[in-house]
This record gives sequence, C-alpha cells and structure tokens, in this order.
Amino acid sequence: MRDEFEWIKTISPAGHRQSSVIQGIGDDAALVQGSSWDQIVCLDTMVEGIHFTSETMTPYHVGYKALAANISDIAAMGGVPLFYLVSIAIPSTWEEDRLSQVYKGMADLAEGYEMDLIGGDTVSTKGPLVLSVTVIGQVEPGRKLLRSNAKPGDVVFLSGSVGDSAGGLKLLLERSVTGAFTAEEKQLVKAHQLPEPHVGPGRILASLDKRVALNDISDGVASEANEIAEASGVALTLFHDKLPRSPVLRMYPEDQQDQWILFGGEDYKLIGTMSPKDFSQVEAACKKAGYTLTVIGEVSGGEPGVRLKKGSHMEPLLKAGYNHFS
Repeated sequence: MRDEFEWIKTISPAGHRQSSVIQGIGDDAALVQGSSWDQIVCLDTMVEGIHFTSETMTPYHVGYKALAANISDIAAMGGVPLFYLVSIAIPSTWEEDRLSQVYKGMADLAEGYEMDLIGGDTVSTKGPLVLSVTVIGQVEPGRKLLRSNAKPGDVVFLSGSVGDSAGGLKLLLERSVTGAFTAEEKQLVKAHQLPEPHVGPGRILASLDKRVALNDISDGVASEANEIAEASGVALTLFHDKLPRSPVLRMYPEDQQDQWILFGGEDYKLIGTMSPKDFSQVEAACKKAGYTLTVIGEVSGGEPGVRLKKGSHMEPLLKAGYNHFS
C-alpha cells in the first residue's frame, strides 16, 4: 500500500443506506441530519512511535493532542464539540500514572469546551500504545462547510498563522521534551504539544450561513488545499507573500519557514474558500472575536490542483504532507 488517500477512495461506499447521511467519507468529519441540529462525528488515532514518542510529548500532551485533533475536525465543519469516546490499547510498559496523565490531558482540554467523556474501550496489547478518540458534535441544520463548496472566483483564506507546530517538532526532535529552549522556541514547542483548535472561527463561519469550503490544517497547507481543489473540481493559486507567519517563525530562514508552513501540518487552524463579497463580513466578525482571517489566494476553473505564486514564478504545489503508506 503506497498512498493512504488513494486507499481510502477504494473503500468509500458509492452511496448510503441511511437517508440522514449528509456527508460520509471524504471530509473532515461525517455529517448526519438530526431533528433540531445536524450531528458531526469524527475519529482520530495516535500510535506511539508514529505520531509521538516520549522524546517529543509527555503522556499529558498525548491525551490533549489526541482530543485536539478531533475537535479541530469538528471546527472544520463549523460545529460545537459535545462528547468524546476513548479506545486505548495499552502495552505492559505503560504504568498507571502515565496513563492517568493521558486522560488528564484530554479532560483538561474537554473542560474548556464543556465536553463529556461518555464511553470507550480499554484493552492490552503487545505492541505500542494506540489511542483512538471519537468526538461527536453538532451544527445548525443546513450548514455544510464542505471541501466540495469552492467555486471559481472565491478567495482562499487561513485562520491564524501556520507552521509553528512543525517548527516545534523540529526543536523537540533535536533536544527532546527535557531540552532547554528560549522563550521564543517555547512558543513553537507549545504550538506542537498543545495546539488550539479553531472552533471559534468555524462557529462564526457557520453562524453567518455563507457558502464556505473548509478544511483544518492537520497535514499541511499544501495537502489541505489540494483536498479542497480535488473535492470541488477547481484550481487554487496561493500567494507566497500572503502566507501568514508568526513573529517567532520569521526568525528562521525563509526556505525553512516555507517547508513548515506548506508541508508541516498539525497546526489545527482552518483553510477555506468563500465568495470575496462575503469575506469582509466574516473577517470583521472574526476580528471582533479575536481571530485573524487572511486571504492567501484565489480559486479558478481548470484542472483541479494547487499552484504557489512566488513573485513572477508559478509552481505546482503537490500533496507532500505526511502520508502513512509512503
């Protein structure tokens, strides 16, 4: 198996038996029609040695981030996270106090969103620790902030800045969790270990009831932009000089910044498209709430894909984020 995304396509059903399914496989989360709210369901898995090691994350960070990844998927659907379930496969090398810290990381993050832990499964394993989290949320009826909503003429936008998480990971791989970091470096490390899902901007986008295509930045800007392009059958052009960079990230060489921004991932911010006539209203609402939306590109017709414009130079921007089978 060489590509996880192509594999997913082969197992995606051609249709649904339940008429309440609005969106199944192929977006950040599943969307199911409810009586007064539409329900959002998503699941993410973290595997020791693949997604984390004791050199880059404490058990507390593992739990926090496992839940944050799912909350970010809820945010990308414009929803409110409500409940979570935890399935964990525990090797004999993990002591009870370390496991308790995993659950504390989840509980502390859940408290901020008033989420409830409502179930799960606990088993033993001879392999590494495996942690799967399912989150259930809700969104107002008819709000479909799907990847397939982009149209020619739209602007491409980002919520907040990106690339910090990848920068933090590089520092952690070099020095480990016990390493010494400057105040600026600690900001990057925190962005990797304790990311903030952008539920706020997602809720604003849903509440204003505009046509929006949306994705969260879990696999890097390049990969997420390509997912929107493919799902919508459009071409996206991103402007290099418009990509938002934090002051800390700007301390590094531009080539390194670009690598982290475009291909790093795990920032859990939002990338999307919408009509330019709607953008100013959404931007103002986000600014009032303390969030920043930045236009980073435009949508056009033609062969689905993504291009990066840097000065007068234009180059294809391929899916080059993390892929489990490549």
